[in-house]
Amino acid sequence: MSLSLKAVLIANRGEISVRVARALAELEIESVAIYASDDADSLHVQVADRAVELPGRGVAAYLDIDSIVAVAKQAGCDAVHPGYGFLSENAAFAEACEDAGLTFVGPTPQMLLRLGDKAAARALATTLDVPLLPGTNKPTTIEEAREFYNTIDDGSVILKALMGGGGRGARVVKKKSDLDAAFAACVSEAEKAFGSGEVYIEQYLPHVRHIEVQILGDGQGGLIHLGERDCTLQRRHQKLVEFAPAPGLLPDVRDALYRDSLKMATDVGYRGAATFEFLVDADRGDCYWFMEVNPRIQVEHTVTEEVSGVDLVQAQLRIAAGESLEEMGLSQTQPSEFNKYAVQLRVNMERLEPSGDIFPASGVLSRYEMPSGPGVRVDGFGYTGYRAIPTYDTLLAKVIVSIDDAARDGYRRLISKAKRALKECSIEGIDTNLFFQRTLLDHPALAANKVHTRFIEEHAAELTADAFELQRADESDPKAEDAGVRKMEVAPPGMVSVSARMSGNLIDILVSEGEIVRQDQPLAIVEAMKMEHVVSAPKGGAVTKVVLAPGAQLDPDVAIIFIDPDDASAEGDVGDEEYSIDTIPASLEEILDRKKLLMDEHRPDAVDRRRKTGQRTARENISAICDPQTFKEYGGLALAEQRSRRTEEELIRLSPADGLVAGTANVNSDYISGPNTRCAVLAYDYTVFAGTQGRTNHRKMDRVFEIARREKLPLILFTEGGGGRPGDVDSVIISGLITTTFSALARQSGKAPIIGIASGRCFAGNAALLGCCDVIIACRNANIGMGGPAMIEGGGLGIFRSEEIGPVDVQTSNGVIDILVENEEEGAAVARKYLSYFQGSIDSWDCADQRALRHAIPENRKRAFDVRRIIETLCDAESVLELRPDYGIGMVTALARIEGRPFGLIANNNQHLSGAIDSEGANKAARFIELCNVFDLPIVSLCDTPGFMVGPDSEKEAAVRKFSRFFIKAAALEAPLMTVILRRAYGLGAMAMAGGDFRTPNYNVSWPMGEFGGMGLEGGVRLGFKRELEAIDDPDEREAMYQKMVAAAYEKGKGLNVAAHFEIDDVIDPADTRELISSMLRGHTTKPWGTVSHNYIDPW
Repeated sequence: MSLSLKAVLIANRGEISVRVARALAELEIESVAIYASDDADSLHVQVADRAVELPGRGVAAYLDIDSIVAVAKQAGCDAVHPGYGFLSENAAFAEACEDAGLTFVGPTPQMLLRLGDKAAARALATTLDVPLLPGTNKPTTIEEAREFYNTIDDGSVILKALMGGGGRGARVVKKKSDLDAAFAACVSEAEKAFGSGEVYIEQYLPHVRHIEVQILGDGQGGLIHLGERDCTLQRRHQKLVEFAPAPGLLPDVRDALYRDSLKMATDVGYRGAATFEFLVDADRGDCYWFMEVNPRIQVEHTVTEEVSGVDLVQAQLRIAAGESLEEMGLSQTQPSEFNKYAVQLRVNMERLEPSGDIFPASGVLSRYEMPSGPGVRVDGFGYTGYRAIPTYDTLLAKVIVSIDDAARDGYRRLISKAKRALKECSIEGIDTNLFFQRTLLDHPALAANKVHTRFIEEHAAELTADAFELQRADESDPKAEDAGVRKMEVAPPGMVSVSARMSGNLIDILVSEGEIVRQDQPLAIVEAMKMEHVVSAPKGGAVTKVVLAPGAQLDPDVAIIFIDPDDASAEGDVGDEEYSIDTIPASLEEILDRKKLLMDEHRPDAVDRRRKTGQRTARENISAICDPQTFKEYGGLALAEQRSRRTEEELIRLSPADGLVAGTANVNSDYISGPNTRCAVLAYDYTVFAGTQGRTNHRKMDRVFEIARREKLPLILFTEGGGGRPGDVDSVIISGLITTTFSALARQSGKAPIIGIASGRCFAGNAALLGCCDVIIACRNANIGMGGPAMIEGGGLGIFRSEEIGPVDVQTSNGVIDILVENEEEGAAVARKYLSYFQGSIDSWDCADQRALRHAIPENRKRAFDVRRIIETLCDAESVLELRPDYGIGMVTALARIEGRPFGLIANNNQHLSGAIDSEGANKAARFIELCNVFDLPIVSLCDTPGFMVGPDSEKEAAVRKFSRFFIKAAALEAPLMTVILRRAYGLGAMAMAGGDFRTPNYNVSWPMGEFGGMGLEGGVRLGFKRELEAIDDPDEREAMYQKMVAAAYEKGKGLNVAAHFEIDDVIDPADTRELISSMLRGHTTKPWGTVSHNYIDPW
């Protein structure tokens, strides 16, 4: 078979890497493996055609996106297969591959965002009416978790990682007092396993089965299921045994699971292999709930392959190469009926304690013999002589057993065959769970298929005891000596044996024989995984024997020292080193002293310079934005790249933080709850080389931008500064055009709110960053320009003072500045207020008496009125924040709240061009609609317009394009829209204010003075009855007839008549407007940031 793929990098390790390499070999595609420095002996390195070492060691090496993509490019690969775990569900990794021109063997980044993120997947399930257990369905804070816990009647919940799978980052909580600790553990484990600590919480059901459906899609419309698997037998949320198909599953439930899985996969146009996971009631079997999607190959894909005959890994590769399911000979009829049963049993490297506790095992495989024969398959990466280390996942192999003729007592025969296969396994040198698995298969509940996800937990003591009994019966003679394992020296009666309880290297003994030691006193140092671990005394007493010498290789529980705990002298003074808890170690003191120099109180000259210009320091601006005590700085110790021309002491004094204070913090968490309050905040420091962009602070920005991208954080930037810094000369850079900061910020557009604040000079690169922001807040002293005086003069364009370049009167009237403020203090306050609209609702609010709206529109239909007074009356008191008030003045755009709920508002200003929409007004409205749409903010449109502005002068402003842009942005709106006709609704302009037509809004109503038509009444009469009017010679009679015709047209087009013909939804009492809007807002659940299909904001 000839595919377009020539070489594929396998971004994984262990058994799945071996599995993918073999699939590639079958397809005659070159395989390129990667390995960490401590993983060179893994079988996947030997099986692949080529292998490349990654920088670093341990799990972190396999999570290094930049390194993996770079290796793939350098190796000449044209695709990357992520396997499972690690980066397989990481949208940023998929996007990085695509950006590098590499095919990602799996779904698109957008699909990963919608399905790999469990919150987004659950939101999709809700939209498609797929049953869900109660849960938060989004990144959840500990406060939200506590609040949700209180809503569950039986007090059982489960915390889960939003990204990834395999049970990692999952914690069941049955007591509220355990919630905080479980939450912290869940976040930590998720961060380490998947690079994201985001978690959510849902109700936990103890008696359920875990059923998953295998989906395969080609991204071209082809989509099939390949049956289901039963993954109910789990321990600590880690699957141990998996069946295909699920025994005893009700046909109606099976069909419903297929239907819902295909429905969700169809909605995203899925490409690749994916598993849709469900919980099924274990007692009745007739209820089910969607749990999550794993948009990747699964560990247990093997059983589906055995019963369906479809090689899923090869299918993934062929789909990535562009083949359709039809071209692969796959259709839904082909795999719809299976007459086979298969089971997968995971063989893990682990040590089982009599207490039931489980620890990762390590050592050298002295024997590795696995079963074979018809219907027996082993996927693994073990071999005799392989040294396993406890750095990685404990999975060693998977034993897959299958039988034909499933209808003939298939389940019983499958269990029996699986028992025989496990008995043929012979693994020595490393502890495994083989005896536990054999005990599990022997349990009568398994034969009766009466199991649930907590079965192993509830029978742990029984299963553990039986496993040890089986092991003792199986091992009739000692094998440790033959296996080359150190035989432990046993402590004499009454003595305490001290061991490390881990594999490692004994590097030091800290005590001598005969020495008296106290409880918890350090006795020895063991090195494991490049870390030194202290072995402490479990009890006080006398050291009777030092069993091992430094340099010895340790296995768990090997004795190092014996202690006699009965030695009376152990109670005496053992010379413990005295220290005060308040003592600052020297190593820490150096750090603290250095960090003090970053603070304003240690930089009086810099502070004085800011006071002379009436401005704040960068750290004062940061403090004004962030909630107290929440700012966590990144790169505060960084210095300018000028070490070749200045001493370190000079750089510490001249370039603290390299002129950029950056980090993360909470903003508005005192009155808004939820994860959206965490932000990334950056401030250029104008006292450091005039706020110029040094190479190190570029890297700091890139780092914080990446954190913001990864965690979907809003960005707030104080951008004062003069652009690039030519004085950074430590590294050789010719053009500087590879700087990624600007594109990194541009890619953040639409992922979360971005706010820019300009004070003083903001030129060149600093202005480019400012221009990428969703909103620009500028102080009156600001000058904003893409080039400063030096650049302009250097370009031969003249000599100008900074004050002449882009002053605020220019940049407000042309629409660059969204909000003008007096100073940085007000700028910070406005930034916090602006961000709050996108963070969520608030509880405290007040409003004016809504009856005043009945009198807001003059009864004289020709008299102008102030639409801003209507807006202020309609909305919560002091909640209206208008954007770009000095640009496109015929259109008002503002963020506001009603009953604390945020929304966007557009309104015609009839005091400019009588409310006609000109090019600037259309542009302004279109951009604002896009802003609201990206963050799923509902919009209220207050319409009072005679239509679009026309005429030769209007066309000089590109009216055709700009008016049409208004329609296009409105048509893309996914958030709810409500249109209220205040008075006039004429022509295309009124249609644009209603989102494109009068059926687009969720609710389209008129106030009593509303009047409607294809164009203004007066103009319509003049044009439509021109000849009739010209035929009347008497001017007074002609005017009387004209007025009569206008009155008739008004009667025909007034709101009451239009509503009677159901061209609008209703004519309402203006005093009811607020309640109608509030009803719309209450019924809307805002989508998570970055999930709306239109996911960027045009800067104009």
